[in-house]
Amino acid sequence: MKLHLDDEELATCVSCGLCLPHCPTFRVTGEEALSPRGRIAAIRAVHLEDAPITPEFVSFMETCVQCRGCEPACPSGVHYGHLQEGVRESLVEQGRMTPWWQRWGFKVLPHHRTLLLGSSALAVAQRLRLVPKRAGLPRLALRRSPAVADTGTDAWLFTGCVMDAWLRDTHRSTAKVLDHLGVTYRTPGTGGGCCGALHTHAGLTDESRRLAVAVMASMPGDAPVVVNSAGCGAALKDYGHLLGTPDAEAFAARVQDVHEFVAQHIDRLAPTKHLGSVIVQDPCHLRHVQKAHMAVRTVLAPVADLKELDDDGVCCGAGGAYSVMQPALAGDIRARKVAAIGRAGEGVVASANPGCAMHLAAAGLVVRHPIDLLADAL
Repeated sequence: MKLHLDDEELATCVSCGLCLPHCPTFRVTGEEALSPRGRIAAIRAVHLEDAPITPEFVSFMETCVQCRGCEPACPSGVHYGHLQEGVRESLVEQGRMTPWWQRWGFKVLPHHRTLLLGSSALAVAQRLRLVPKRAGLPRLALRRSPAVADTGTDAWLFTGCVMDAWLRDTHRSTAKVLDHLGVTYRTPGTGGGCCGALHTHAGLTDESRRLAVAVMASMPGDAPVVVNSAGCGAALKDYGHLLGTPDAEAFAARVQDVHEFVAQHIDRLAPTKHLGSVIVQDPCHLRHVQKAHMAVRTVLAPVADLKELDDDGVCCGAGGAYSVMQPALAGDIRARKVAAIGRAGEGVVASANPGCAMHLAAAGLVVRHPIDLLADAL
């Protein structure tokens, strides 16, 4: 069966195995089938040799976190993330992946008022102990702070869906930092409520494309698009590949992770407080995809004593909805990350992605967004 793949990207892998130590599922299981090399071999068998799509094949794909930690390690430059997305799109078309209830949940994300109401209801359900622990959620707030108000047109501040519903305080911290930089900002207009990252990961590519078109229309012009969620930023920067149009390429070029943006103007800030020890945890989509993780150090170094992890940036196991869909593997992967954080010593954990922050917080760690920490120091 032909999958939605670029044959040249599939042919790039030479099966050298240098990716294996960087794959979180291979690390916790030791199984070749749960490594990038093993998964690519299975994909080739289906795509090139007409091997049947078995439940085992679907399981091999579903258990991938899509952290893309294998990509920087690959000497051949395999675009593994694109391969996973293409396979998942094909499996969704066959009804072999992403169950109806997950698709229904993702349909809520672009409808922001519904999402906010649902999030408040979920917070109440947590208080009543109706939310199972396997959901991996930290304690959600019953009340959220006011939304960020527009101040001007220097930049767009992308607020997104889950980030605004569950971690709005980080948007307010971002606004505070931009204020200190003398940068005005506005939030997206109608249609800019969800970047489509979770849809892409789940193989719902048609929906991702519709959301991408709406997001681009919600932030017109040439101003930079500042994003404080690593997963959202990676998705926005990939719109050129997703849509394949010049307009999408131009939009993607405007997108900057908030730490990239702040690091360019760090000399304008005058922090008044030192925060002590901070342990830096790199979200995969900031480190492996955007390659913007060093900017976090630039932003935090003036206000904290930074501590690094010794695990080469291996995934924490959050993976968007992965921790819900694959709780056992996600838990095993997280346990390794928690152990690495423990070896780093004392200190608050800084993580620039909502999924990572919530996944680690659910394990009992104190996790803050780097921009929240920087705002505290101003």
